Amino acid sequence: MSGAENQTVWEFSGNGSVLVGEVRGRYKFGDQDRIKIQTPSATTVYLVKLSSDQLVLQELGGSKLEFTRVRETPR
Repeated sequence: MSGAENQTVWEFSGNGSVLVGEVRGRYKFGDQDRIKIQTPSATTVYLVKLSSDQLVLQELGGSKLEFTRVRETPR
């Protein structure tokens, strides 16, 4: 998550799983540019804006999270 002092890595996998820091969950895209993210502690729906390596998730009527893609480098 960009712009945060203590950045948390959000890792989205192609199989619908998401890792937010150390917390595992599931995500699912809906209609009208929405995504639902479910973790053991909460379920949240966000509006999604995706362009190039930037991802913006905005809670409906609430805060905005901005991400920049970090690609893994081969070892």
